[in-house]
Amino acid sequence: MSRFLPRRARLFSILLVLPVSSMASAPPAAAAEAIVGKARVIGGDIIEIDRQQIRLFGIDAPATAQTCTAAGRAWSCGQNADFALSAIVERQWVYCAPKPGTLDGRVLAVCRLAGGNGPDIGAAMVRQGWALAYRPQSNVYAPEEQAARRAKAGLWVGEFTLPWEWRPGR
Repeated sequence: MSRFLPRRARLFSILLVLPVSSMASAPPAAAAEAIVGKARVIGGDIIEIDRQQIRLFGIDAPATAQTCTAAGRAWSCGQNADFALSAIVERQWVYCAPKPGTLDGRVLAVCRLAGGNGPDIGAAMVRQGWALAYRPQSNVYAPEEQAARRAKAGLWVGEFTLPWEWRPGR
């Protein structure tokens, strides 16, 4: 019995040390954690969840104040992009997987509806023609952009200045 107690005491001390050492080696919680919640639309490619602004990865939508032309008339394409994003995320749980880095001081993320495997919000915006594939970040949404262009959806109904060309100096 006297041999069992020291061995048991050693086992107990090892069990106490394991959780502490595994916590010490775990990576710190970083911006890589999913951001989940109800989204508020800030712009056609920017949402806010729990006071955290998130820029949708791989897309660029016209700014709220940007106008486009169709059939020779100006229209508020930027506002329409905002409305389109609102229609997609309204009353839905949004799950955002942050990417490394930030853009304009905002978290850069791929966001989806109804869980990590749900519909991709950025893909929906590009497919509907309310945003463009932002190729300096990624070509992932190029097929959706081509489909929207062929269908003359959203912005493609008329003429517009590329959002990244319209924005500087404004």
